[in-house]
Amino acid sequence: MDVQPEESQAARVLYPQAVTVEDFTRNLAAVRARIAAACQRVGRDPAEVRLLPVSKTVDEAHIRLSYAAGCRMLGENKVQEAFGKWQAMADLPDLRWSVIGHLQSNKARRVAQFAAEFQALDRLRIARALDRHLQAEGREMDVYVQVNTSGEASKYGLHPDDVSSFVAELPAFKSLRVRGLMTLALLSSDEERVRACFVLLRTLRDRLRQEAPPGLAMDGLSMGMSGDFELAVEEGATVVRVGQAIYGARALPDSYYWPASPG
Repeated sequence: MDVQPEESQAARVLYPQAVTVEDFTRNLAAVRARIAAACQRVGRDPAEVRLLPVSKTVDEAHIRLSYAAGCRMLGENKVQEAFGKWQAMADLPDLRWSVIGHLQSNKARRVAQFAAEFQALDRLRIARALDRHLQAEGREMDVYVQVNTSGEASKYGLHPDDVSSFVAELPAFKSLRVRGLMTLALLSSDEERVRACFVLLRTLRDRLRQEAPPGLAMDGLSMGMSGDFELAVEEGATVVRVGQAIYGARALPDSYYWPASPG
């Protein structure tokens, strides 16, 4: 993949590296203040929004600094990377992990071993595999259903028209606690096009609340990342997944870390 140097350089300027506990404390406070301001603009309570720091590509030493600054649940895209970090930081028993990237069925067993949350459920095959392995582990897991709200062929997630029938199948998987929907918005400087992705997810969630099978909690909306989380909060996000604004710029852009869908 070609990476534009100016894109990475701009990210480094916008998101300087956090290298001390004080840096992390300051960055976390700044993100929370922006969440609170976005909530105030639309009359929401900031307590309704969970900040999920995303530690993909971040090394153990810096994760431990963020832990010292108060991070207790971290989002990771790649299962192998997350599993290795979980093993390496087993001395931090209250540090929990959320898998937020596409999952192959042959990795479901590993996810069932360590993850507290999975935010990219978009296939019944994965739901079935996770449920089977979770039952073997004697565990349950919070899950979010991923929806492709941008219509891009490069993104995973269900087509919005397919979400209702997919959700109707989920009560069969007793180890999965369905919490709501997740999306990746269009990567664009056009705020209205980005906002439209969040509006679509909220509208879909509101409809599903009325028709979802009994026992499924469809309240959650996981949407918004470092570049757009304030728009997401304004449109109802209950979880925002923020990495670079907390840890600093990654070496490569998000398009590298979110693999392309096979279409």
